[in-house]
Amino acid sequence: MQIINPASEEVIAEVTEDTQETVKEKYELVRAGQAAWAARTVEERLACIGKFYAALEEEKKVLAETLTSESGKPLQQSYNELNGARGRIKFFLDNTARWLAEEWIVTEGATREKIVYEPLGIIANISAWNYPYLVGVNVFIPALLGGNGVLYKPSEYATLTGLHIQRLLYKSGVPEEVFAVVVGKGTAGEWLLQLPLDGYFFTGSYRTGRFIAERVAGKMVPCQLELGGKDPLYVMDDVSNIEAVAAAALEGVVYNNGQSCCAVERIYVQEGVYDAFVLSYTEQARRLVVGDPMEGTTEVGPLTRSGQLEFLLGQIDDAVAKGAKVLFGGHRVDRRGYFIEPAVLVDVDHRMKLMTEESFGPVVGIQRVKDDAEAVALMGDTEYGLTAAVYSKSFERAEQVMRQLNTGTVYWNCCDRVSAALPWSGRKHSGLGMTLSYQGIRAFVQPKAYHIRP
Repeated sequence: MQIINPASEEVIAEVTEDTQETVKEKYELVRAGQAAWAARTVEERLACIGKFYAALEEEKKVLAETLTSESGKPLQQSYNELNGARGRIKFFLDNTARWLAEEWIVTEGATREKIVYEPLGIIANISAWNYPYLVGVNVFIPALLGGNGVLYKPSEYATLTGLHIQRLLYKSGVPEEVFAVVVGKGTAGEWLLQLPLDGYFFTGSYRTGRFIAERVAGKMVPCQLELGGKDPLYVMDDVSNIEAVAAAALEGVVYNNGQSCCAVERIYVQEGVYDAFVLSYTEQARRLVVGDPMEGTTEVGPLTRSGQLEFLLGQIDDAVAKGAKVLFGGHRVDRRGYFIEPAVLVDVDHRMKLMTEESFGPVVGIQRVKDDAEAVALMGDTEYGLTAAVYSKSFERAEQVMRQLNTGTVYWNCCDRVSAALPWSGRKHSGLGMTLSYQGIRAFVQPKAYHIRP
């Protein structure tokens, strides 16, 4: 399988894909080794993950450069991702022992009662290319700490990063018979669905997530899906610093080349500040540096996949045909690679695909609204339910809006962020289940109830 640099379209590596037979062999290896891993104490497993945490810092230069070369993510953002992943691992290191400890519920009387948490067994972690470290550690770190074996399938667009993860886990003391990388495209993922695994954890598109859920439903095992979004941002007319709000919204749209599940994908602005917001947003978008992601000054690099370029251009053409106006950008960049200019569109509405279908790129439509009621109606007009952001001076007013939004996460005066201490979950087509927080630790274990009568 060829690994292509999206900034240059050059082949940077070739790797051997797994076959159905080698995937089965890896499963058998992990199945044989999981019980011994589960028999170790939590403290012993924590020690291994602590070494992995340190290794990410020690080798951050090669890890960041590899990630940028195969994904197109600006180099500083690759470093940011590694730092963020270490932050999440630190949360797990600090909190896992507490949340996996047995819990005594009744300690007096004729019958004592407690809860013990046991591993699921062998899980599949079918991961994503846009944040391979961040979305990966959400799953394989608490899974390993919980005593599970893991079959980790990185996206074909983050394969080299996945192999680095495997190498560093082994270096840190995680046994080869506990964690195995499955290399390949979609077919390799389908082979995982055919195995008698004890849980499936997927990050990616709604279409693929639905396919996975339908295929494994009969197994009656946990199936968690972290899927996409069409995340809205609403600017109320009481904001005091319109330039700062526009800058925050712009970063929410274009960070990671717009390829974030929780990226800002549509913006609604109350009419009293609409013109000022659009002017500031567009001026700041014009100043973005688009270019080689290895250059330190680059803010927006190429899209990771060639097909996504045509998809975004199609969304823009559809919007323009239905009356939208492009204020800036929206064209291919005249150079090699999968580059598109960040795009700003106005005169948009929900007849347009740009405002209703997931974009996953540095493009956005900005729509004028009269009041909070209209904003709530438009923000809720979606099949997705991942995040939503509100900018306002007043938390009380913003909270009235946030309470009406059917999303797993809401933001006041911020956007496009994740905290390890809070559950990360989606509603509707944005997914099932959750990662992160203490609930994300317990997602990888199953409770056993003890009734103890001496």
